[in-house]
Amino acid sequence: MRPLRLSLIAAGLSLLAACAGPDIQPSRPTPSQGPIASGPITLYPVSFNELPGWRDDAAAESLPALRKSCDKIVVMPPSKQLGDGRTGTAGDWTGPCGALRSVAASNDAIRRWAESWLQPYRVTAGGSSEGLFTGYYQAELRGSRQRSAAYPVPLYGRPSGWPADPSKTGQTFATRAEIDAGALNGKAPVVLWLDDPVDAHILHIQGSGRVTLDDGSVVQVNYDGNNGHKFVGLGKILASHNLLAPGESTMPAVRAWLKSHPAQAPALMAENPRYVFFRLHQGEGPVGAQGVALTPGRSLAVDTKYIPLGVPLWLDSADSAGRPLRRLMVAQDTGAAITGPVRGDFFWGFGETAFDSAGRMKSRGSYYLLLPRQRTAPVALDADQRMITLALLDEEMP
Repeated sequence: MRPLRLSLIAAGLSLLAACAGPDIQPSRPTPSQGPIASGPITLYPVSFNELPGWRDDAAAESLPALRKSCDKIVVMPPSKQLGDGRTGTAGDWTGPCGALRSVAASNDAIRRWAESWLQPYRVTAGGSSEGLFTGYYQAELRGSRQRSAAYPVPLYGRPSGWPADPSKTGQTFATRAEIDAGALNGKAPVVLWLDDPVDAHILHIQGSGRVTLDDGSVVQVNYDGNNGHKFVGLGKILASHNLLAPGESTMPAVRAWLKSHPAQAPALMAENPRYVFFRLHQGEGPVGAQGVALTPGRSLAVDTKYIPLGVPLWLDSADSAGRPLRRLMVAQDTGAAITGPVRGDFFWGFGETAFDSAGRMKSRGSYYLLLPRQRTAPVALDADQRMITLALLDEEMP
């Protein structure tokens, strides 16, 4: 029986290695040293030492975002591909996500986890790794559950029978101008009534908001669909009418101009035909396209034609003041204006400081995908399984 006992012990040790913290190196094949090409983008493997600023990031701040995305991935069918498959199947993330459960909230621990389980790849398109990075935030507004002279702007829920994303079926519905003229009266629920049409429009751009109601309570509203029309930015609209000087089409400048010209603002805003619908949200928020609450400074909106949701990335860009913005991020959201292989929208949080940072950010930069090193990840054990294995080892040891 001794060989059997030794086999059981070896199996237990193997399972322990699978579920232990990131200091234990997982058994894995050496990652391919060649680039991975598919469609318009190519992924070039690099070392962690080649990531600009890798040792300087407060990486522990990324732990909540990483764990939220892992929780979504590990409940998927193991064979389900993330994106086009180059970033692995859900099963390939079992090892990294399992190890993440026991990682301490320290910068060094997060770095050791990433270096143990993941391989960085520089994302390039058309021979270039440079793209555009902007910012967004959670809007703050004032509203009421009842319409009044002080709160005349409706915040509509999605009309019954309208798909959340009509573009997938090639459908379009009433434009913003038609909706503002009353096309949805009696056909769509009004979630809340807001006090300012400019703030309401910016909420449509951001996709989520915190609304302070007239009774002092605060509620959250989240994106719940659109009318199928293409988005046209307010900065572009004002610039086309020569209403802003070159270089002044930041969101703070756009908002200030529209609020100071209330007679002209409605017609100009109506030139953006896209209209967004909302729902009330209970719990932590705002919630991104992956279905998890966004983490300020660590969640990135991406184009999911190229980057799958839930994947960690290393961002190398700059903030609105030109300061380096190099940090561990997670792809957790999308946006109508976020299109292209190297394109990202940095979530700054909520409030006026976040609005200013987000509204002025328009930076060049690049990013690196952090993908599993191994393609057949071990099953991450829960605490009960770990105790069973330890008991087995204790019983069989001489």
